[in-house]
Amino acid sequence: MVVKCLFVMAFSFIIAFAISPIILFLCKKLKASQTILGYVEAHKIKQGTPTMGGFIFILGALIGSFFAFQGNYTFALLSIVIMISYGILGFLDDYIKIKNHQNLGLKAYQKIIGQVGVSLIIGIFVYNYVGSSIAIPFTTQTLDLGIFIIPFIILFFVALVNSVNLIDGLDGLCGGVNIAYLVGFSLIVSLILNITSGSLLIELQNLQIVSYAVIGSLFAFLIFNGYPACIFMGDTGSLALGGFLSSIAVFSGLELYVLILGLPFVLTSLSDIIQVLYYKKTKKRIFLMAPLHHHFEKKGFNENKIVIVYTITTLFIGVLTYLILNLII
Repeated sequence: MVVKCLFVMAFSFIIAFAISPIILFLCKKLKASQTILGYVEAHKIKQGTPTMGGFIFILGALIGSFFAFQGNYTFALLSIVIMISYGILGFLDDYIKIKNHQNLGLKAYQKIIGQVGVSLIIGIFVYNYVGSSIAIPFTTQTLDLGIFIIPFIILFFVALVNSVNLIDGLDGLCGGVNIAYLVGFSLIVSLILNITSGSLLIELQNLQIVSYAVIGSLFAFLIFNGYPACIFMGDTGSLALGGFLSSIAVFSGLELYVLILGLPFVLTSLSDIIQVLYYKKTKKRIFLMAPLHHHFEKKGFNENKIVIVYTITTLFIGVLTYLILNLII
């Protein structure tokens, strides 16, 4: 299984790397460039950088994983479909930004309606065909939410998708953190595989395969997205990644582990929420700029250093979680 996952990761990397120049050329040809927000002064030089680079790893993962699935791959297939669905929503947002030459795409309520619509369908599917139990971190126990699993999944998707979207603010940051997160997630799934049997075992193995496909294609994307970025993933990519991370979590019952493995996502969203609420109440700011990675930029930290620290921290948390859980299961 390990060899297959590594092979899928390598194959997806090759596919994504091969199509990257094509996507980059098309984005430049169609003038699909990013408009930088005026108040992000340090990023003014990035004005005009091509966007919608998310197509690189979406297509890379799609092509790279399909041939490797075995037995029943319903969960893996749905994860890809969900990734594409959220990618389409992100594409619409990017398209409006490009068409209007501004950084405002879909309105917030339009994004939420789209996200809730997709997640509602997923929640109903999970309740009827997957189950209503979620794993309690660092135990072998589960919590049965019953019918409430549906609203829980809706809130979970909206929170995680938008958190991943928020962290996409520096060159290579979203891609690097997602790679580190998926490594940790895959390690935990490998432990669960040891105590799982039957059709669920095959489903989880296929989820692991598609996770490694995304990892491989993200590595290829980072070659072009690392500082200084030749192309941004755009909402096409960040919403697609958020949808994918959410789907593999709910299909494996590991939703609560996201709070641990995805700590950078949590802190990013919290910093934004705290900043807005505190400013509305006091007209003062807690952070120099939100989300948190922009605060560190304002403090004088190099963009590359922030990306490296975020990525290494996420990887460390994932490995540590795996080691602790290995002692328990």
